[in-house]
Amino acid sequence: MNLPASNNLPINLLSACFNKTTATYKFYWLLAILQSLENGTHAISKIELFSRMIANSWYTVNYFNISFGKQDLIQKAILLISQSENISINEKKEVVFDQIYKSTNPITYNTLWHFNRNVPHWFLSPWFPKNKVETDSIRKSRIYNESEKFTNNCLYALYQDYLIINDNWIQYLISNAKFLKAFCYWNLALFLQSKNPNVPDIPNKLIKPASRNSLTKQKTQFWDIAIEELGSLQCIYTGKDLTINNYAVEHFIPYSFVSHDLIWNLIPADPSFNSSKGSRLPQLRRYFKPFYEVQKTAFEIVKKKKPRSKILQDYLTIYDEHNFELTENGLKKIIQPLISIASNNGFEFMKHE
Repeated sequence: MNLPASNNLPINLLSACFNKTTATYKFYWLLAILQSLENGTHAISKIELFSRMIANSWYTVNYFNISFGKQDLIQKAILLISQSENISINEKKEVVFDQIYKSTNPITYNTLWHFNRNVPHWFLSPWFPKNKVETDSIRKSRIYNESEKFTNNCLYALYQDYLIINDNWIQYLISNAKFLKAFCYWNLALFLQSKNPNVPDIPNKLIKPASRNSLTKQKTQFWDIAIEELGSLQCIYTGKDLTINNYAVEHFIPYSFVSHDLIWNLIPADPSFNSSKGSRLPQLRRYFKPFYEVQKTAFEIVKKKKPRSKILQDYLTIYDEHNFELTENGLKKIIQPLISIASNNGFEFMKHE
């Protein structure tokens, strides 16, 4: 993706900010600047921008457990702040920002201020190339001093606690904000995918959705049909009988990892258990076989009673349409690697007494 052109601005230097990216800071930094500008703020405190960086990455780190790589300290910062502020892992971005921006907790402040060591001045490095003889500390001082005069038409002027956006850039940033955000998220997705090569659907794990999709279709067009035919099903987790009016549809592998509602990963469960399971993983040695047996039974019932049901097409994502049957080994080859990857990414297993 190329940035929108301008006749009088050094767009090539803004693009160069993202060359040789080794961490997510630059993406979240520009996103924070754009959000502050859209709120009408041109002189922006650094703490506000650092708070927005954390708020923007909160859901990706906390809910989806996406790895940002060893060099990136955003994950560590979020862990410290979530503990010091007692903020829910799936809290809304606006609430997270408001709480940490206004926080008087020294742990939160010091954690945020840590980003001042590198992010604000090194983002401007394309406007101020390194001289052969200068050290990083000398170059940092030069960037601060020259940015105050908007040398080379740089994006902003840096001061100790805040920055001021260059008037020459304001209209460009505001009028192209939608595209610039898309640029950030697109490149952020590519960067995070490289750090999480086996994790599905990275692009949809960057922003918390306004609401989760309803599972009504999966319930009425698949599981209701199976349970009505059988009279009841036994919950694989609690052993309780599930009837057509008393069950919840739950994700066997948590939604926060797979990020989809495909029927081959869904199963009826005791409603009270479903609400307590959260994003924990099932132990395959205990639950895979009963999960498969319930899946296979329901699959065969729906295929017989509603052979043209569109919901059966979900199985085509894991089976060849010419060999359309659910086998234990076939399903296990899909489920087992996903469980392993999710566990490696920090998802915890369910505990049993």
